[in-house]
Amino acid sequence: MNLANKLTIFRIILVPLMVIIPFLGIKGEILGIPITYLIIDFIFIIASITDKLDGYIARSRNQVTTFGKFLDPLADKILVLAAMVMLVEIDKIPAWIPIIVLAREFIVSGYRLIAVEKGGKVIAASVWGKLKTVTQMIAIILAFIDVNSFGICFSGELSGFAFALNLVVTVMMIIQTIATIFSGYEYLKGGKDLLKD
Repeated sequence: MNLANKLTIFRIILVPLMVIIPFLGIKGEILGIPITYLIIDFIFIIASITDKLDGYIARSRNQVTTFGKFLDPLADKILVLAAMVMLVEIDKIPAWIPIIVLAREFIVSGYRLIAVEKGGKVIAASVWGKLKTVTQMIAIILAFIDVNSFGICFSGELSGFAFALNLVVTVMMIIQTIATIFSGYEYLKGGKDLLKD
């Protein structure tokens, strides 16, 4: 097994570790942010870095494998959806955000299966897909350190840094949700010929 695939597996292993942290009963805060959330965020950042690193290593060393092609996008989905579900559980984001992300992933995965069955047609990632990925990672990373819930910035209750952070998280979450919808639409449009029969 090559290094890129090991990093992908490592990313998957980090997910249950991230999920277990809240159950360890870690007490204390740093700058008003619970240490538990900081640890979860740190694990998520490490996992996100491996996402970029494994793809780069696989391409630069010419070590792209079928196993990697299968597992890498799966690891990304598991990581992002696990983090979003955790954010819903701790009342940081509303449930409709991960529901939209999950629906898009099911649709895209279904299309990929049909594409493989009909000759391996690859639908290239659109600008919406790239925007989705970037804003998603930023939104999740910042949401774990934001002590306020999604959209509180618009209530007039916050000021200063707390307002700015919550505003950035809220706007990034909205952008990633819009990008998720449009990237899914672009994927459907790009693969419409697959469903003609």
